[in-house]
Amino acid sequence: MNAARQQLELAAQDSRSKLESAARAAQLATERVDLTETLAKATVGHSHVITQTWERLEDVFCSMGFTVADGPEVETDWFNFEALNLPPAHPARSLWDTLYLDSSQLEGLGEEQLLLRTHTSPVQIRSMLRAVRDGSGPPIYVVCPGRVYRRDTADATHLPVFHQIEGLVIDRGITMGDLAGTIESFVKAYFGDEMTSRLRPSYFPFTEPSAEFDISAADGSWLEVGGCGMVHPNVLRAGGLDPQEWSGFAFGFGIDRLAKIRYGVEDLREFVTNDVRFLSQF
Repeated sequence: MNAARQQLELAAQDSRSKLESAARAAQLATERVDLTETLAKATVGHSHVITQTWERLEDVFCSMGFTVADGPEVETDWFNFEALNLPPAHPARSLWDTLYLDSSQLEGLGEEQLLLRTHTSPVQIRSMLRAVRDGSGPPIYVVCPGRVYRRDTADATHLPVFHQIEGLVIDRGITMGDLAGTIESFVKAYFGDEMTSRLRPSYFPFTEPSAEFDISAADGSWLEVGGCGMVHPNVLRAGGLDPQEWSGFAFGFGIDRLAKIRYGVEDLREFVTNDVRFLSQF
């Protein structure tokens, strides 16, 4: 009985092996891997157009002899306003829709009010104080790119969170002519030699005299880009400098707005909606 059972098991195993071999052979005959087949091209990401603009601006200004400085996005009222010749009762404070932070539970601040910075100008004060403290300046030649916040409703020309870049020059004998020459050199380096700039009188509490600067358009018109002026003596004093010895100029403009002008974008909101069809153009 055992011998017969063993013979049957061996026969069954042999038959099973033959069937599996036949099935495998049939599978290999019908299923072939086409090594010549091409797959769809993989999508490779790239820097956002605002990041590209930011880095390009840094390159241009560094080639002009500036260094890059940065500062915190959460600022104190003193750095954001008072040190920039905007005391608590100054009417120009209404120009900024400020987002204040509740710092009542934070230790060590005392009565200091915290806020999300409304411009990158506080970095100018920090740069002056740092240079005086470290003995590294003046002279001071810095640009300060960064993200800023306003309590604005997003529309075609405004965003509640956007990007600015500001420049600060502090040295002996700096004049408005130096400012105009710096703006003109920047415009030609960034937009091309065929472009030119002009200054128009304006008002800013942290500069005196103040101006806005425009660039020429192809149709003969002018496009407003940003503001500038000679650093106010009160701002120099807040930065630890003697306005009788040192003078300087400052300028600033929106990075988003500059990208809007350079690439002909109609609506600033396009930069933040994350539509790949739009962003892949840059």
